[in-house]
Amino acid sequence: MDDYIRAEGLRKFYTMGKVNVRAIDGISFSVRKGEFMGITGSSGSGKSTLLHMLGLLDPPTEGGIIIDERDVISLSEAEKGMFRLSRFGFIFQDYALVPELTAEENVSLVAMAQGNNADSYSHRARELLGQVGLGDRTSHLPSELSGGEQQRVAIARALINKPEILFADEPCANLDSTNSRAVLDLFQEINRTMNLTVIMVSHESWHIEYYDRVIRLHDGRILEDFIPKQSDKTALQHDI
Repeated sequence: MDDYIRAEGLRKFYTMGKVNVRAIDGISFSVRKGEFMGITGSSGSGKSTLLHMLGLLDPPTEGGIIIDERDVISLSEAEKGMFRLSRFGFIFQDYALVPELTAEENVSLVAMAQGNNADSYSHRARELLGQVGLGDRTSHLPSELSGGEQQRVAIARALINKPEILFADEPCANLDSTNSRAVLDLFQEINRTMNLTVIMVSHESWHIEYYDRVIRLHDGRILEDFIPKQSDKTALQHDI
């Protein structure tokens, strides 16, 4: 696997009144294509801020991001939007489904934004819903689905345009342990069968059993960057 994403000296500062907050304070690392990477750390450590910068949702104050040998920070806002739409998939903890739309329509939204053929994206939406175990829920509204089912709709939506990188920000935060494991099993399957690079933020220690690699943040800096040992994963499996 080759380095696919490179973060170079990333910093993100916010001004709150007279106080400067260093959300991310000089971070450099690379991600290999097809890696399932977890970003962990305590609340306020900068996990989501880092994910949002990598996903081109929030620009860094300083530093660079290279994706597939392309300097994405130098892109115009319109070019960043197209880059996100064509190459990224996003999953958030609140599902972000449109309540008036069916599961199939929610999954189709991103493809519709690209102006793809209606019959084509409708067929792919149904196909993806089948793959995430919701083939019999295509016409259901979000209010008619459980939390775990809604998150699976969000996963199918993130995959509709065949992205190269999947960004997940606390995707299991609103789920119980059973549904969390079902979602993570699905992430792992997607990562392995599609060679899809997955970057996921989580504060749950037991999620480590799914990661190929972990970056642990503290006060906006990298505290640890390591590959979990199989013994660590096995121990965590027995603890939950």
